[in-house]
Amino acid sequence: MVPDFLTIAEAGALIAKRDLSPVELTQSRLARIERLDGQLHSFIRVLGDQALAAAREAEAEIMAGRWRGPLHGIPIGLKDIYETKRVPTTGHSKVMIDHVPQADATSVRRLTEAGAIMLGKLATHEFAFGGPSFDLPWPPARNPWDTTRFTGGSSSGTGAAVAAGLVQDCAILLQAMAGHDPADPASADRPVPDYRASLAREAKGLRIGLIRHFYETDNQANEATRQGIASAVKVFEDLGCSVRELRVSPLADWAACGIVIMLSEAYAIHEVTLRERFVDYGEAFRDRMALAALITGADYVQAMRLRRELMTELAKAMTDLDLVITAAAPSEAPTFDAVSKFAIFERPSLTMPFNVTGSPAMSVCCGYTEAGLPLAFQLVGKPFDEPTVLKAAHAYEHATSWRAIRPRAPLP
Repeated sequence: MVPDFLTIAEAGALIAKRDLSPVELTQSRLARIERLDGQLHSFIRVLGDQALAAAREAEAEIMAGRWRGPLHGIPIGLKDIYETKRVPTTGHSKVMIDHVPQADATSVRRLTEAGAIMLGKLATHEFAFGGPSFDLPWPPARNPWDTTRFTGGSSSGTGAAVAAGLVQDCAILLQAMAGHDPADPASADRPVPDYRASLAREAKGLRIGLIRHFYETDNQANEATRQGIASAVKVFEDLGCSVRELRVSPLADWAACGIVIMLSEAYAIHEVTLRERFVDYGEAFRDRMALAALITGADYVQAMRLRRELMTELAKAMTDLDLVITAAAPSEAPTFDAVSKFAIFERPSLTMPFNVTGSPAMSVCCGYTEAGLPLAFQLVGKPFDEPTVLKAAHAYEHATSWRAIRPRAPLP
């Protein structure tokens, strides 16, 4: 019997040694989806027959000695904003419900070339623009730690699936996807590091800045989150890292900059369709976009100027640092009825600063509430320094027991 919470690294090693069949692994994941996803709604489309056919092909290649690497024969789910050849890509929206791409997105193509098997498409908030929404073609994904609660972020189905053990593991996936995309003029053309190799390096000696004011005054976190971060700082110090407090511009400045840019660019994409099919969008999305229509060109230009200033500020603040730590969210996941459609405007997002700067950032579990709900902090690195972020997160996970805890009730 295949364990429910087998990681990609573990499964990949077993497949490489031919101790685990990609077909058996895929069948076990499909069975788990069938058993749990009626409660979680993390998948909007499961591609069972296609996945099993790909698994049989992967198994034949591996048996013939043509193993492609640690993703070969590994089943994964893809968020439904990633274009997938001949498989509908909807953005979880009625507006795109009939959209069937004729080519894979670059990231999808690279994962497939690495041997990954697509199990299906995962739920998102409408066009990955916040939720939850209950007036879309599919229900919102639910939190496997407590199905009355929000999953957070745009990657709602992805988050639910990972927590419930339906997909896994960052460094291996990033290794397959990273690299220059000639079709994208904004894509950086630089060598791709060995992300997995970075995990084996010690965290000792890392210099870390703690942005405490983001979650103590700017968007006040609850006591459990503050204690969790304080404990995480102690773990890093015990690992031989130095941690000092760091102050930057107030969180509201970063949030205002990011929201104006995000709304403006989203509105530019959707303007024509909004004029023609306004009511085909969900209420939350269309009402946010109605606000976006009021942003002027001057507002956008000023936000882009501020973005450059904030990027420079963070770069200077991190001159003699390797990483930054701050909260990822002010509390545990809220219940669905506690999240309004304008939630992104009500309190400044703790993750927005690093969207503004484009910094590599990772959310890491740092404990649980008395009710058993996970809490998290963010690790943030310098541009293109994902290896250091991954190294620090890996060292922290191995120094603590949090990662071994998985969702229990109400899941069987």
